[in-house]
Amino acid sequence: MSSQTLAIIKPDSFRNKNTGKIVDRILSAGFEITAMEQQHLSKKRAEAFYDIHSERPFFHDLIVFMTSGPCVPMALRKNDAVSSFRELIGATDPQSARAGTIRKDFAENVQNNAVHGSDSDDNAAKEIAFFFPSLQIRSN
Repeated sequence: MSSQTLAIIKPDSFRNKNTGKIVDRILSAGFEITAMEQQHLSKKRAEAFYDIHSERPFFHDLIVFMTSGPCVPMALRKNDAVSSFRELIGATDPQSARAGTIRKDFAENVQNNAVHGSDSDDNAAKEIAFFFPSLQIRSN
């Protein structure tokens, strides 16, 4: 049964000209891109998206990072999309990520970790709606 997840190519990957390489990896792993748009998040939008972390000590730095340049949010479809994408991107800390994962190959550190991936089906639906409010979330 196919499902969807949200991916964001973060500003560090965009700045380092890795967007195309990451999109190629996503497509090669069998994901369908159902929506994609280059955006430069405002502080207000970044704070709204990462509101769940607002009480954490890293929140301010995260907002500064996510507003530092363009990013590329994407809605992805595949069977078991959330866990499949999280496997493709690897651990949050690129030092701990498996060889061949996106974060191992493209991330700079725990914060500048190349990509975002939804952590659950419920969050995927919320996150996709945040970036692509007119996109119909469906499963096959």
